[in-house]
Amino acid sequence: MSIGNAAEEDRPSVGQALQQARNDARLSIDEVSTSTRVRVPIVQAIEADDFSRCGGDVYARGHIRTLAREVGLDPKELVEQYDAEHGGRPQPTAPAALFEAERIRPERRRPNWTVAMVAAIVVVIGFVGFTLIGGEDPATPPAAEETPSSQPSQPGKPSKSADPTDTPPADPKPSDSAIAAAPADKVTVQMTAEQNVWISAEDHNGRLVHEGVLQKGKSKTFTDDERLNLVLGNAGGVKLYVNGKEVKDVGEDGQVQRVSYTRGDPEAG
Repeated sequence: MSIGNAAEEDRPSVGQALQQARNDARLSIDEVSTSTRVRVPIVQAIEADDFSRCGGDVYARGHIRTLAREVGLDPKELVEQYDAEHGGRPQPTAPAALFEAERIRPERRRPNWTVAMVAAIVVVIGFVGFTLIGGEDPATPPAAEETPSSQPSQPGKPSKSADPTDTPPADPKPSDSAIAAAPADKVTVQMTAEQNVWISAEDHNGRLVHEGVLQKGKSKTFTDDERLNLVLGNAGGVKLYVNGKEVKDVGEDGQVQRVSYTRGDPEAG
């Protein structure tokens, strides 16, 4: 479906075009919300040409692209129409705006005073015990430590030398990439922020495992047995690796991108 050939005065608004295309495709708002991961209130507001719930013009353009693809419209034409009706292409909005617009605010946790009291008691008991039995009499000279060189060697009995096999193995150093050691039966996603990027990550059960701004230069790794669902604010500012392979062209600067990955990827979800 295309709206580019309609006369300017007869052309439907962005919201009307999306609503009409959704109805023609016999899709409900709930079905569109589930497949695009754009929340129902935001879909309803966009179809009513109310873009205030999108968290800014940059994110409104991203939602329009996502919804247009889902209902069979040309995203480029709709975005151009949106720009024309709202004063041209907007400047990128800080990813924190999307964070405030879409996140579910968690209930503030209260301090656990019981744990704090128990910890304080343990510290006091440990200090008292050290004071009573841990100190040494300063008048008693310390005993000389025996070293292998101070012990005379006994004839007929070879001196004990260090056996390389007795040396405990050194702790393995972590790999430069957390993906390199990822099990083959899991999906692993590693991201490195080249700009400040807002991210949200859910496991295959839909449980939120992370939400917040990944600062420039920082990295984050997620793993799951089956599937990872990600929302990337400012998708052009993040370098993404899925199961050890770099994913190219994740998105543009300031663009909101929703992707899902499984054990068989990289493949945009």
